[in-house]
Amino acid sequence: MHSAIAESMRVPAVDRVSLSQSDGGWQQAMRGAITDVDTLFDLLALPERYREPARRTAAGFGLRVPRGYVARMRRGDIDDPLLRQVLPIDAENDVVPGFDIDAVGDSDSALGDGVLHKYHGRALLVTTGACAVHCRYCFRRHFDYASQHAGARQGHAALDHIAADTSIREVILSGGDPLSLSNQRLAVIGAGLDDISHVTRLRIHTRTAVVLPERIDDAFVDWVAGRPQQCVIVIHANHAQELDEAVAQRMGRLREAGATLLNQAVLLRRVNDDAETLAALSERLFSIGVMPYYLHMLDRVAGTAHFEVDEAAAKQLMTDLAGRLPGYLVPRLARENAGEQAKQVLGHSAEATGL
Repeated sequence: MHSAIAESMRVPAVDRVSLSQSDGGWQQAMRGAITDVDTLFDLLALPERYREPARRTAAGFGLRVPRGYVARMRRGDIDDPLLRQVLPIDAENDVVPGFDIDAVGDSDSALGDGVLHKYHGRALLVTTGACAVHCRYCFRRHFDYASQHAGARQGHAALDHIAADTSIREVILSGGDPLSLSNQRLAVIGAGLDDISHVTRLRIHTRTAVVLPERIDDAFVDWVAGRPQQCVIVIHANHAQELDEAVAQRMGRLREAGATLLNQAVLLRRVNDDAETLAALSERLFSIGVMPYYLHMLDRVAGTAHFEVDEAAAKQLMTDLAGRLPGYLVPRLARENAGEQAKQVLGHSAEATGL
């Protein structure tokens, strides 16, 4: 069924479109991301005592942050909420009981071809291990992308799995970040899914749209507009400061292309763990046409314990938030537990939802 698509996925690497070979300006911005701790410290005039710990920690899980995202940070402020999300610190090296390599059970649900099949009716394609930014709380920071992604070699098997299971109505493109892929590569994936009639929704999870908004270029917008499936784009913003005018403009273009826009955030200590900050995030999202969707409890991945907010405090935050906002602007507080059939929505014991 998918032989033509599979062949295009198996083109020799030297002939395939890569990040450095296509799509213009956003590619250059992607390549120009800051990956050196000293460059970040010098640009932001950060306190010197934090430099060496950042160097040590980045040796294990590298620094990567687009320059445009750095421009939204406050110079000299080590507690800037955007900086805290990307700055390597010594606390990442602490061994904390309960914080594991695979906190959400991705390995157990992986089928070996880049497909993660956790929940009924939905399948997730790990399209790439690449991302425009390395968030220090990333729940896949230890994921084995080398063997588990729907790339050129595994793409045929991934499409065949989806085609064979008629219960799958929605395919979720994730990663890494699917918008790290070129528009040509996305077109190949889209064409393969177009041949599968029972797939009626395409969902794209992306942090890149926030940290590198120029990625939402004309070709990508046209691709979204041309999808035969309903297209849902779930961005990932944790703080209103991330949503500058450039992000707002690109969200407008996606809405015009017919996409449904949602946001998922992660509750992070000393980033957004107060009701005023969360309310400002919801208000800003709505002002640019994005609906708050989930506020995730931290996935307990090794190296991230310093970001955790305890459940009791999180529930109180949601109570406070509900007192400040109309119900449609209050995201659902959720936790993903490995092996369970749905995410747990906290504070509503009888309520559960999917991915």
